[in-house]
Amino acid sequence: MAHKKGVGSSRNGRDSNAQRLGVKRFGGEAVRAGTIIIRQRGTKVHPGTNVGCGKDHTLYSLIDGEVKFEWYRKPDQKKVSVYAAAQPVLAAAG
Repeated sequence: MAHKKGVGSSRNGRDSNAQRLGVKRFGGEAVRAGTIIIRQRGTKVHPGTNVGCGKDHTLYSLIDGEVKFEWYRKPDQKKVSVYAAAQPVLAAAG
């Protein structure tokens, strides 16, 4: 019995779908609560203030505010935080 097929088919031709990982909202962007900020494998970027971490290490905003990327602990560790946008103070009429 032949161990190589004569003609007709290929043993290649398979591919997997892209995982669509990466930063979804960049520093300085306004986000709403629940907005995905980063999709990642492992904690390449750690959750900071007002940021949650999903079971697949997706980082998402817990509040409405502005995204800020920060270094912490060592110079090679990064975290992302969301800070509430400053509300304008209105002067009392009268």
